[in-house]
Amino acid sequence: MAHDLIIKGGTVIDGTGAERYLADVAVDGEHITRIGDLSGVDAGRTIDATGKVVSPGFVDLHTHMDAQIGWDPEMKSSSFHGVTTALIGNCGVTFAPVQPANHRLLAEMMESVEDIEADAIMDGLSWNWSSYGEYLDMVQSLNPVANVVGLVGHSPIRFDAMGDKSMDEGVQPDKKELAHICRLVRESIEEGAVGFSTSRFQGHNVPDGRLTPGTWSDEHEHAAIQRAVVEAGGAGGLFQVAPDMINRRESELALFEQAAAEGCHVLFSSGASPFPGGSLERMGGFLARNNEEGRRISALCHTRPSGAMFGLLKLTPIQNGLWKELMALPTLEDRLAQLKDPAFKARLIERSKETGFGVSPDLLHAMGQGDVPDYDLGRQRSLSQMAKEQGRDPVEVYVDRLIESEGRELWNYWAFGDMLEDQWAYMNLPQVIPMLADTGAHVGIFTDTDSTTFLLSQLVRRKGIYSLPEAIHRITQASADVLGLKKRGSVKEGWIADLNIFDYENLETGYPYFAHDFPHNGGRFIVESTGYLATMVSGQIIVENGKHTRARPGTVIREFARG
Repeated sequence: MAHDLIIKGGTVIDGTGAERYLADVAVDGEHITRIGDLSGVDAGRTIDATGKVVSPGFVDLHTHMDAQIGWDPEMKSSSFHGVTTALIGNCGVTFAPVQPANHRLLAEMMESVEDIEADAIMDGLSWNWSSYGEYLDMVQSLNPVANVVGLVGHSPIRFDAMGDKSMDEGVQPDKKELAHICRLVRESIEEGAVGFSTSRFQGHNVPDGRLTPGTWSDEHEHAAIQRAVVEAGGAGGLFQVAPDMINRRESELALFEQAAAEGCHVLFSSGASPFPGGSLERMGGFLARNNEEGRRISALCHTRPSGAMFGLLKLTPIQNGLWKELMALPTLEDRLAQLKDPAFKARLIERSKETGFGVSPDLLHAMGQGDVPDYDLGRQRSLSQMAKEQGRDPVEVYVDRLIESEGRELWNYWAFGDMLEDQWAYMNLPQVIPMLADTGAHVGIFTDTDSTTFLLSQLVRRKGIYSLPEAIHRITQASADVLGLKKRGSVKEGWIADLNIFDYENLETGYPYFAHDFPHNGGRFIVESTGYLATMVSGQIIVENGKHTRARPGTVIREFARG
């Protein structure tokens, strides 16, 4: 029997956590049809995977590509890093359900929270929907390159029910408004949302400075929403939270427990914490206790320190008039030429020594000038360390390195995730998934979209944080199980052929670069990769040797395994 495709001689890591094994994998149409020795079997195409890993496609549980898909259905940079399914709608900010009068409001809310320009959102999307199901219809009509799963957000629903007061601290919905909220939650899930998302984080502001709708909602509202999630989608419906673990840790943990007891699968963003009550032991006990007797709580965490990427491309860590003048120049080449001018450079350094940095030089880490960025996991390349070693002022070192690299070098600001050993220990808790790429958000500030590649190349291959089968398990089957994906997340006969073929020993993330490819010439960081031979979605190769093939077979998934 001939097959459409045979992946020949690869090392299969099937996503279950089981050890690797050598096998051929046959694909026909959308499905994996045979796994084993297929010597002598014909195929329309054969890919030689000798010495390469064959794994399930990666599942990214935290993205904000709700708008980006509208003008970038190739879903960059996720598709460069083996992602075959992406969860959108996180943190409570979504574009549906919505009334026409509120289009601009939701666009501005997304701009304020996730750093995506409102004008780009308004002009880059068709806005031809009102319900959440109609929004998903629109996404499917774009033929995205990878699969999409959507959460419905608290912000548009609460605003629809309560209006402007939905953002006021201390104001809770009355009986009629709460019924309206729960009705929209049920309808959205019945129309295909995998669950509900909310933000409690006190850094998610709307343009007038207040916090997003839902930030101040109380346990009575939460309980009603959680029941609506389970009523509409069944036990295991997702309840995603961007929590306030700084100011309200105890009440946030109680919220998670309440949602799990109601039957939701809770997904929250977290990491190793220096704050009281955030110890590894306590969080490990909390997660273990709340994943017994059918309850489910999963945590997501970042794979590396991040927060901003400074340099000549977009952001400067020094704020004064001369830097503003420099960064206002239209191109990198213009800025570099100005910086190289001896008189301007001297004035800039003198003035910058007076004003200082807006962030601590201790937290600025040089990413180097090579093709592969150095994220300084050995803690040897902070600006303060370099300046001390050279006996120079940090300003001088910073300016000179920008010139030496022709403006290419970036400086990673360790705003969070800097407790490296604690973070790696946290990642090893059984209920933690190391996959918080935030793709589609903060696009002009930094990018963690390469989280999967960074995890495998830096934390697994170089640091040994996980075994390779365990790492792949967490970002494939474990992540697919969080969503309740059917026949996705593992390499098994009869399952959907969402697959990666990659050269593990040579897998690397690329150096981030800046592109102006958003509507209104908006800019963002893009990061590519090396080492992926092919990424497949539903049996079609979407990226081959780092290049998109123009195939866009992604599906908006609306049905989930529950129980």
